[in-house]
Amino acid sequence: MRVLIAGSGGLIGTALAARLRSAGHDVRRLVRRTAQAADEHGWDPPSARIDEGAFDGVDALVNLCGAPLLPGRWSAMRKQVLLDSRVEPTEVLAEAVAEHGVKVLVNASAVGFYGNTGSHVVDESAGAGTGFLAELCTAWEGATAAAKTAGARVVLVRTGLVLARKGGLLDVLRPLFGFALGGRLGDGRQFMPWISLDDEVGALVHALEHETLTGPVNLAGPAPVTNAEFTKALGHVLHRPAPWWVPGVALKLALGQAGEEMALYGQRAVPRRLEHTGYEFRHRTLESALAAAT
Repeated sequence: MRVLIAGSGGLIGTALAARLRSAGHDVRRLVRRTAQAADEHGWDPPSARIDEGAFDGVDALVNLCGAPLLPGRWSAMRKQVLLDSRVEPTEVLAEAVAEHGVKVLVNASAVGFYGNTGSHVVDESAGAGTGFLAELCTAWEGATAAAKTAGARVVLVRTGLVLARKGGLLDVLRPLFGFALGGRLGDGRQFMPWISLDDEVGALVHALEHETLTGPVNLAGPAPVTNAEFTKALGHVLHRPAPWWVPGVALKLALGQAGEEMALYGQRAVPRRLEHTGYEFRHRTLESALAAAT
């Protein structure tokens, strides 16, 4: 296939482009600057401008656009930035998919769609939860409407916490554990839906290639763990103690709603649709994923 990627410069996009090329696919990239390489095409979401020819011969589009959720508090202005960085580009891309007859749109989303689910297991049949992240993901997914209406196969990939050797969550945690400052957050009972970078990319390729897969798909490992279990496992892999405890009230005071939803909310999300369509995880356990990423 000829696959066009928006958001190809990040952790996931870079790895995805490499994996697709190794599998024999033709990869093109949308960049928010003047195109400098043969595989690049410029675009500007606020003005809905995309370089002429960017969609020529494109079979599938992967949209990974979105400003980072952290660090910092979610002020009203920051929330608008997070919303605009996801919804506006997705609307532009969905319209382009419709206009050019692209067959497949794989669009990023997050397990935050489900809100705080406690210990309740959630698969893709669950509805949207409450909170800013749930509202953000709902709007993000809704922005693909034009592509779906035009008949494209739209896959909404709800990603968990990606574990990678470089980048992502572990870049934040490794230094803390290295100085023996690791510890559980709040009561530690909130679930952390993790996924290895290998499986994140593998699942995206699966979504592109599996012709019957459509709608929401959880990109999370098959064995979600609590924050306390995650902390213990990471300390074990890094050979560092994790004796500390960060009270929930401290996280709320320091980061406000961002601290509450990103650190204290949890989703016991399982990848039911991935497994039902035959995807085979490279890392089925947290210990395996951490070992590969450290």
